[in-house]
Amino acid sequence: MRKVRDIECWLTDMDGVLVHEEQPLPGAADLIDRWVATSRRFLVLTNNSIFTPRDLAARLAKSGLNVPEENIWTSAMATGAFLANQPGEKTAYVIGEAGLTTAVHEAGFVMTETDPDFVVLGETRTYSFEAITKAIRLITAGARFVVTNPDATGPSKDGLLPATGAVAAMITAATNRKPYIVGKPNPMMFRSAMNRIEAHSETTAMIGDRMDTDIVAGMEAGLHTVLVLTGLTTPADVSKFPFRPDQMLQGVHELVPLI
Repeated sequence: MRKVRDIECWLTDMDGVLVHEEQPLPGAADLIDRWVATSRRFLVLTNNSIFTPRDLAARLAKSGLNVPEENIWTSAMATGAFLANQPGEKTAYVIGEAGLTTAVHEAGFVMTETDPDFVVLGETRTYSFEAITKAIRLITAGARFVVTNPDATGPSKDGLLPATGAVAAMITAATNRKPYIVGKPNPMMFRSAMNRIEAHSETTAMIGDRMDTDIVAGMEAGLHTVLVLTGLTTPADVSKFPFRPDQMLQGVHELVPLI
């Protein structure tokens, strides 16, 4: 079994690992600072496709975490990387915010409502019936359906909000077409992240707070997996799964002395 000292590159989830409700979790700032100071290759991963890396770096800085924007990898960026490698016309109808539209543009795509090769669905707080109807008609006409992440709900100060997965399910029900979903728990997101930092699975670790996304995807990508208990998962929850993380820690503060 791989040890922490054997790890050369790190992937880590953001919410529940580094921050909770925009407050830094114990050891998170020290861990990021250690990685930066030692020029360690790492990426902070998030299924959130709304924000650009620059936006997220600024938000993390307000929480006391100085993460360079080049060390952030979102489901929107992973979707852009996926699209860039697909054959066909580089045209897409996109439902999403700046994080997604920027990533799709950088992948070399033209955004259009006229006979696009892809319909790409991401997170937004302003889903419109008109845009969803347009997506349904384009997919029915033959456009390929791609979704940034499967999360059915998202948090807000007033409670849960319907998110990308819920809207994707509605479009699937109307078109009978299932999308290709890029974000966690698809290990594709981890592989694209490793390509970004030229990492190899044998010497890369994934830190996460969820067994059903972070840990299972890390395991399927062949990574060393580290579960922290500062997010949604409790020790009792772990026993419900047929697989286990390579390490289970109370939080990333326990990891800092080992690196």
